[in-house]
Amino acid sequence: MLLVIDVGNTTIVFGVYKKNELVHDFRISTVKTRTSDEYGMLFYSTLSHANIDPDDIDDVIISSVVPNLMHTLPSMIIKYFNKKPIVVNEELKTGLNIKYDNPMEVGADRIVNAVGALEKYGGPCIIIDIGTAMTFCVIDYNNNYLGGLIMPGLGISSEALFMRTSKLPKIEIVKPDHVISTTTVSSMQAGMYYGYSVMIDGIIEKIVEELGITVDDINIISTGGFSSLLTKDSKYDIVIDRFLTLHGLKTIYDKNRDDLLERY
Repeated sequence: MLLVIDVGNTTIVFGVYKKNELVHDFRISTVKTRTSDEYGMLFYSTLSHANIDPDDIDDVIISSVVPNLMHTLPSMIIKYFNKKPIVVNEELKTGLNIKYDNPMEVGADRIVNAVGALEKYGGPCIIIDIGTAMTFCVIDYNNNYLGGLIMPGLGISSEALFMRTSKLPKIEIVKPDHVISTTTVSSMQAGMYYGYSVMIDGIIEKIVEELGITVDDINIISTGGFSSLLTKDSKYDIVIDRFLTLHGLKTIYDKNRDDLLERY
């Protein structure tokens, strides 16, 4: 069995693959101050509660956008699972031709999503990851990672309204019934929901225009915590894939497994 771990700024998502099937997935909060022992007990107890014997884990792969945890989590895996994890970096085989001016600037999460999308849906494709930050990644017919966009996510924007204003409250982020709203809370919800959903459609339109193709010629995939909320009613045909990142980790592992056997 393979343990795949994606460390985001807000949430750590991890899952267990048995051969090619994702048999379990879990989400825990990202806490930068937790020690390797605290994470070890959390992972160990979570897997055990799902009737997965941690001793049955054969290998582990990790991607992270949180530098503070890139010593903590590998140390935890070594201590509690007796495995040296594969950490996603620029040295691994991905099948991507990264066209960034500095390829090392591309976050591990964006690379993993791109690999997963290409393997599962094929290119060209647009990948929208709606997490703490919102990212758009664009891959062409020849597996060239062309780049994309980065912007504040829905949660960051909502929190900023609450923190930087005197009277606006914290809100639950949901789809309101109307754009023209008649209470402060529903007005904020309308601004968040319709502002972001229309922006997503607008950016897709701009990307397709810049590529010189039609929207029918490209696969569009969304993932991340708010993907269902913000893209299910899009005017475009967007595939919502909650497990795209985990699938990408599994794909990268498969591409590199034979080359990394010397770890043991």
